[in-house]
Amino acid sequence: MPSTPLLVTGASGHLGRRVLELLLERNAGPIIATTRTPASLAGFAARGVEVRRADFEDDASLATGFAGAKRALLISTDAVDRPGRRIAQHRSAIAAFERAGIEHVVYTSLPKPIDSLVTIAPDHAGTEAALAASKLEFTILRNHLYTDLLLVALPAAIASGALIDAKGTGAVAYVTRDDCARAAAAALASGSRGRTTVDVSGPEAVTADQLAAIASELTGRPVVHTSVPVPALIEGMVGHGLPRPIAELIASFDAATAKGDYHQVTATVEQLSGTKPTSVAAFLRANRAALLPAG
Repeated sequence: MPSTPLLVTGASGHLGRRVLELLLERNAGPIIATTRTPASLAGFAARGVEVRRADFEDDASLATGFAGAKRALLISTDAVDRPGRRIAQHRSAIAAFERAGIEHVVYTSLPKPIDSLVTIAPDHAGTEAALAASKLEFTILRNHLYTDLLLVALPAAIASGALIDAKGTGAVAYVTRDDCARAAAAALASGSRGRTTVDVSGPEAVTADQLAAIASELTGRPVVHTSVPVPALIEGMVGHGLPRPIAELIASFDAATAKGDYHQVTATVEQLSGTKPTSVAAFLRANRAALLPAG
C-alpha cells in the first residue's frame, strides 16, 4: 500500500528503529516517525522518513505529530516509574489517533494481560480496553518475552554455574525483538481491516531447565537451573542491589511463566512477515560471544 501514510510512535527505541528499517526495505509508506527527541532519528530523516516530535503527555504535540497518518503502530511506552502513568499516555495517544482520522492501530501488548501476575500487565489490559472502546480498527500483537533479554540474564548464570529464577517448570515461547519488529512492520504495512488480537511467539516453548542445557552446550560450562519461591527471588535480587520495584517486576514475569501464561506457540510471525521466527538455540548461538566474559 505505497500511498498509505504509516505512523510509528516511539520510533527512537530499539523496536521502533527496526520497524522503520523494515518499512524502508519494503518501500512502504510514506512513513511518519514520532519521538520526543527528533534529532535522534536524523539518519532516518535523511532517508525520507518524516520525523516529528510527539510527547504522549503533550496533546498539542500529538495533534501535529499524528496528522495525515492512516495506520499507526503504537509501541507501548517505558513510562513505568509510577502507577497509572503509562496507561494515561496510551489513552491520550488513542484519543489523538481518533481525532487525527487514523483508521487502524497496531499495538504491542503482552500475552494474557487480564488477571495477569505481571505487575505492568494492567497497563496493557487497559490499553486493549481503550482500543476496544474506541472507534478504531486494530491489530493487537501480544508479544511473548524477548529472547534478547537472555543476553542480560544468562552471562551471570554461565559464570556462576547457577540459573536461579522462580519459573518452576513453566515454559516460555521466547521471541526475538527482530521477529516482533517483522510482525509489527508487516501488520502496519498491510491493508488489514477489522479488529484482531494475536500472540506473537517464537517457534517453541523452552523451560529454564532446557535453557540451562542450551547454555551449557554452547559454552562448554555446566549450568544448573534452580527454581526458588517468588519472595526469595525478590529478596535475592534486592540484596544484590536491584531496586525493589524492578525485582518485583522481574519476579512477576517468572510467576506468570510458572502459571503457564507464556508457553503458547503461534505461527503469527511467519503468517504476517513470511519469515520463520528464530529459535532460542539459534539466537544464542549467533550471540555466543555475548554470553562469555571478555577475553
